Formats: sequence, C-alpha cells, structure tokens
Amino acid sequence: QVQLVESGGGLVQAGGSLRLSCAASGRTVNTYGMGWFRQAPGKEREFVAAISWHGGITYYTDSVKGRFTISRDNTKNTVYLQMNSLKPEDTAAYYCARHRTGWPNKNVYEYDAWGQGTQVTVSS
Repeated sequence: QVQLVESGGGLVQAGGSLRLSCAASGRTVNTYGMGWFRQAPGKEREFVAAISWHGGITYYTDSVKGRFTISRDNTKNTVYLQMNSLKPEDTAAYYCARHRTGWPNKNVYEYDAWGQGTQVTVSS
C-alpha cells in the first residue's frame, strides 16, 4: 500500500507563500495522477489542484488559478503545491491524494489513497 505524508503547512500572513509537499512511500505514485484537496472547519472537502502522471497536464479550481502551482518530481515520488498570494479564505487542512488513474479530475471519489493532511492558516 502507498502512504502519503504531507508537510509544509503553517501560519502565514495574507499575501505570503507556502510550499506543501506530499511524499509517497510504500509504492510509487509515478504512474498515477495526484491531487490536492482542502477542507475548512464545517465545510466539505474541496478540490484544489491536480496533475497528470507525467506532470504535463494540470487542473486548478478557479479560486486558486494564478496563485497556486502544482508540480511533481517522479524521481523523488513527491508532489508539491506552491501557494502564493495567500488569502484568509485559503485557511484549511490540505490533503494530497492519489487518483486511481494517470489522468486525475475533481471527483473526490476517484481518489483511492489519502494523506493525513497539513494545516494552513492565513491571517489577515
């Protein structure tokens, strides 16, 4: 089984940046699409970004386009989420997940492995 471990979360002021990492172990994720989701207290888990298995195709939710960048390093079995120009509404627990195919989408039910999450808090 694959284990996904997120890191890089923290407290940052509005306008600041953070870089989240998702390290996979146990099994490679190099042939799978990967995604980032977030969940704020009292809200449903929502899609943030996804990347195809080779990194050539990326998807973003509208609210983060132009501010967040998803990338991956298959030599390190790691996926990243660079978050710039952070806003208080970005505050949430962020989760990485493995899609069941190499071509991910926004559907949370098509992701079959999840990390434990890392908290991002943006102060105003």
